[in-house]
This record gives sequence, C-alpha cells and structure tokens, in this order.
Amino acid sequence: DQFAVAMGRHDRAILLDCDTLEFEYLPFEIGDYVLAIINSNKKRELADSKYNERFAECGAALKLLKKEITATHLCDIDIDTFRRHQHLISDPILQKRALHVITENERVKQAKETLRSGDLKKFGELMYASHQSLQVLYEASGKELDTIVEFCKSYSDCIGARMTGAGFGGCCIALVKIEKIARFITYVGLKYEQKTGLTADFYICDIVDGVRQLQIQAA
Repeated sequence: DQFAVAMGRHDRAILLDCDTLEFEYLPFEIGDYVLAIINSNKKRELADSKYNERFAECGAALKLLKKEITATHLCDIDIDTFRRHQHLISDPILQKRALHVITENERVKQAKETLRSGDLKKFGELMYASHQSLQVLYEASGKELDTIVEFCKSYSDCIGARMTGAGFGGCCIALVKIEKIARFITYVGLKYEQKTGLTADFYICDIVDGVRQLQIQAA
C-alpha cells in the first residue's frame, strides 16, 4: 500500500517484486469500466493471527520442497515443477497453501500480459480465479467477502472481482461498467445485506499519481 501511495501513476498498475522492490508500470486502461471498492464492514478480527499462520504454513511447505528444489521463495517455483515435487509435502493443508502461492504468481504473470494487450475480459477472469484460490486453497476469505464476490459474479456487467488486502474481512475490488455502476451498487448492496445482515460501503475509484509536492498560489 505504501509503495503504491508513493509511486503511483495515473492510469498505471504497478507490478512489484516485494523481495527486491524492483517494479514496472503497466497500462491500466479500462475504457468504459470503473474500479469499485466494496467494504464488507466485517471487522478483521482474525487477520493478524491468521496472516502469521499462513506465512508459517508457506514457510513449512517451502522447506519441504527445498529438499529437491533450489528456491528462495515459493514464487520461484513454477506450477510444473511443483507438480513434479509435491509428493514431498504430505500435509494436504500445506499443499493447498503452496499451490495457491504458486498459481497466484502465475496469474500475476498472465495479468501482466492481459493489461499489455488490453484484454480486460481475461483480466477480470483472473480476478475471479484469484478469489477462488484465496477462498479454497489459502482460506483467507470468509462468508462476507465470498458473498460480495458471488453477487458480483452474478451481475453481468461486472467482469471481475476479488477480495483485497489481508482477508478475513475488509474489502473487495470489482470491475464494473460505468453506466451500470448505480444499479450494481443497489443490487450487490441489497443482496449482501439480505444474506449477511451487514451494510456494505461502495467507493468508485480512479488510478491517480502518487503523493507529490503541491504548489499553492496565493490569491
């Protein structure tokens, strides 16, 4: 978050290597779509403890894989290599955690190419796939976030959605047709409240430049 705030550029996504801090800007030209942030208003009661738990599980999976694979991080391992060596991980939970991280890294690479080619539909499909992996393999979602994504997916003018942040509550992000955004907010908001008893908040966003010095002219 801090990196995006400091280094953000108008209509650009940032592809960031959090290990080396190497990064590149990618075009994020979404045409007649808009980014909507949907706050579930579900308090992240377990976020810190569960985040640490997932981190430890990934570390344990990596340690087992390193018996046969040279890798510093799970994201250094491609899916084919993982499939050949997953027998090293007997614990099904650890297998799921590793599979999520490795496939999510593959999705990031695919997303990079879809943004470069302007294939927004494919980008949206990757968002949905990412959420499913976070829900099923990484188990970092929850009823509230899953409900939001479920209703996003059932709305034809929303082409992609996923949870964002640490999970276990908090927010989702969605790509929605600009001309349908008011109807989208009404639809998802009502369905979400009916199912969870919570009221979601919606924020329509633009990608803008990061923090910078402003010069204010005296009147």
